[in-house]
Amino acid sequence: MMVVETSSPFLTSLVAGGTAGLVVDVTVYPLDTLKTRLQGKEGFRLLGGFNNLFKGIGPVVVGSVPHAALFFCTYDSVKALSEKMSLKGSDTLVHMGAASLGEVVACVVGVPVEVVKQRRQVSNMSSGKIVQRIWNGEGGRGFYRGYLSTLSREVPFSLIQMPLWELFKEEWSRVVERNLRSEESAVCGSMGGVVAAVITNPLDVVKTRIMLAEGEMGPRQVLRNICQEEGLGSLFAGVVPRTVWIAVGGLIFFGVYEEVKLVF
Repeated sequence: MMVVETSSPFLTSLVAGGTAGLVVDVTVYPLDTLKTRLQGKEGFRLLGGFNNLFKGIGPVVVGSVPHAALFFCTYDSVKALSEKMSLKGSDTLVHMGAASLGEVVACVVGVPVEVVKQRRQVSNMSSGKIVQRIWNGEGGRGFYRGYLSTLSREVPFSLIQMPLWELFKEEWSRVVERNLRSEESAVCGSMGGVVAAVITNPLDVVKTRIMLAEGEMGPRQVLRNICQEEGLGSLFAGVVPRTVWIAVGGLIFFGVYEEVKLVF
């Protein structure tokens, strides 16, 4: 493999993160569609069942690159800054802080894409018509419906996954007494993702319900309605496809990320 020397870690994170995001989002997209339909209040069959599982992929193709690129640019930059400043403290805390800030930045792009994507997954309207309907009915703020609930899912998810990824890599490297290969790092990221996926699934259900709703609904109201009308079990709707999606996606995402970093 040809290696290109570069003095810009920021560019490396930008390209590696963006490439990894695009590859994984397209590859495992059908599992994401199944998860969304399972979590919708109307029920799996009414929302499309197993039909047209790539419905809504257009917005994802457009948004996945900047979303993933922004996350890793922020994540790697915070890690590099902490090392440069020789901050004392737990590496885990640094990774948690970097992941949290990365999600806050990435969701500026990610939430509008998610809103359009999820509505497309459960309806027969085109992405263009969905965008027009949101703009005409709610204005720009409509594209950020569920922003806080998305952060309440993404930040805890990354708080769990990213430190576990770094920890698993460190321990594995210590055992084998060498730097890990890309595929080994990918396994570490996948394992961290599985743990995070199961723990944060209730937050994902709440986020999905808010984004699919036509009227204004807050996280507390949605959570209360689910518990009262459907039971606590509904908070784990879609947990199997979501966990499989994240496990497979983690293998692809972190593997591609590490491989692209080697090129740079």
